[in-house]
Amino acid sequence: MSKMASDEDFSLVSEDEIEKIMQQVKSCEKEYEILMKDQKILADSRDSNRHFIQEFTVRSTDLRKSLEDEQRKQDEIVDKELGKQTDLREQQQKLMKEIMRMEEEVKRVEQKNYNLRQQTQVTTAVPEKKVVFNGVTAEGAKALSFDMKPRILFPMEGGTALITFEEEEVAQKVLSLKTHQVQLGDRSVFITVEARPVQFLMPCYVEMDTQVCPRRILVSSLPKKESEERLLDKLEIHFSKKKNGGGEVDCVDMLHDSGNVVIAFIDNNIAKDLTDKQDHEVEMEKGRRHKVKVTPFLNGDITELKTSESVCIRTVLLSGIPAITEPDNLQDLLEIHFQKTAHGGGEVDAIVYNPVGQDMLAVFEEDSPKES
Repeated sequence: MSKMASDEDFSLVSEDEIEKIMQQVKSCEKEYEILMKDQKILADSRDSNRHFIQEFTVRSTDLRKSLEDEQRKQDEIVDKELGKQTDLREQQQKLMKEIMRMEEEVKRVEQKNYNLRQQTQVTTAVPEKKVVFNGVTAEGAKALSFDMKPRILFPMEGGTALITFEEEEVAQKVLSLKTHQVQLGDRSVFITVEARPVQFLMPCYVEMDTQVCPRRILVSSLPKKESEERLLDKLEIHFSKKKNGGGEVDCVDMLHDSGNVVIAFIDNNIAKDLTDKQDHEVEMEKGRRHKVKVTPFLNGDITELKTSESVCIRTVLLSGIPAITEPDNLQDLLEIHFQKTAHGGGEVDAIVYNPVGQDMLAVFEEDSPKES
């Protein structure tokens, strides 16, 4: 009875059911394999992330250390620069104090030597002066190349003429035309002359080795209306009196080029006190006094003289003039020609003609400005 029951129980599981179970088992095995692969991928990713984190941590640590080192170096550099700036400020303050001390010393020395500088100061630059030919000539034996008025003697070649115009523009126009056809008395006779500028060297810088003369004074700011003889007498009387700070006078001389007077004393101790006072009132007539200025008189030698080329702006040199008529007549014809505006000329101040074969010295003097 029991055997029969057992066979019946086994027969309850059919082959189809077994096959389904097997398929389910295989399906589970595949899912298991997939899960295992996914698990491996996840494990690999986890390990890779752990390695990346470790590397990142190391790199971060190194970078942080590098930044800290760099910051420390920068701080050290800043500290050094701040230290340098502090030292520089201290040095600057010391230099400023030294400069102030030196400036005070310079002021003290300048104040101490003021009178000496006033006495020994000499102007070395010669003011530029314009000169012009005024129609005056000089003898060769009395020739001087230059004096301080100025006065220049210009040697003229034969067959030349000097002509001075009233206006500078006329002279420049004549020069720009260069050659001129001058008609003589006969209308068919012409001569060709060349117009050239007059050039010569003028002093532009004078250096002198000077010393104050202990016996002489220079008196300036003198009255203009007094005669020379009366003025010299009044000055000699005034400066010979001890109450005026003077003494026995040796001589009194007028410097005509400057209008000043030089007074020489017998003793050496008179001039210094007079020049220290500078301003003196001299009695010209009873009840009327005139203030004059007394300065040291300097003796000296010229140690350096520099010159520069100067061009006369109103005077023109005419050359190439043949001796074909009387000199006076030819000079008149030249003046008539260059007075005409049609020939580029204008009003003539002075003219002189030097015939061929003769020598002549033309005198150039300071060109006074025209009154308007």
